[in-house]
Amino acid sequence: MDTPLSVEDAGAQPDLWLTPKRASKDRPHYLGHRDRLRERAAAGGLAALPDYELLELYLFRAVPRGDVKPLAKQLLTRFGSLGAVLGATREELRTVKGVGEALALDLELLHEAALRAAREQVARRPVISSWSALLAYVKAALAHEAREQFRVLFLDKKNQLIADEVMNRGTVDHAPVYPREVMRRALELSASAVILVHNHPAGDPTPSVADVDMTKQVVEAARALRIAVHDHLVVGRHGTASFKALGLI
Repeated sequence: MDTPLSVEDAGAQPDLWLTPKRASKDRPHYLGHRDRLRERAAAGGLAALPDYELLELYLFRAVPRGDVKPLAKQLLTRFGSLGAVLGATREELRTVKGVGEALALDLELLHEAALRAAREQVARRPVISSWSALLAYVKAALAHEAREQFRVLFLDKKNQLIADEVMNRGTVDHAPVYPREVMRRALELSASAVILVHNHPAGDPTPSVADVDMTKQVVEAARALRIAVHDHLVVGRHGTASFKALGLI
């Protein structure tokens, strides 16, 4: 009969003093999971991962040890989607147990990087000829905003982006718009055209009666100054509505 190894004897032979059953019982189930997930990502590509695993992979950087799968799933449950997680404010992220200031900042940083990458695609060429890039940009910027936000894209004579500015922020269902302020800023920037953009936090991008009335006021103010209003885009989680496509401009 073999003499059992003591803990001291096993020092040079790690884990030999644990029986297989004891080892599986005492070792956390997530040990090795990070390496396995990284290997799957490398072999199959990041696009093959479900949202919670993609988020989990990112959380590895901010949380160097421990099981972050529950946190990834909790974030997705709390905000509803990966895009909404990244679009959440630091204050909103910190309402989730396990999310501290550093992790909240990391997630906000990831969103800002994605937003800037999308903006580059819009800024490089005339907006009118890169409409799909513009839609991707405004969706990234506004689809998951918790409060209504009104912004204006100011364009030059070649329809290239001069500036994208938030003109006003409001409540969950209203952001006041002042046509004179929009036109004043357009003149300051020597803009030849504008595209109006705002979001519907409730998700449905269908323009409201108030949206239509406000747009008519801006168009009238712009016409007097020979500034074109190319479109008014309403962004929601469920899509983007174009006033021009709907025949409202």
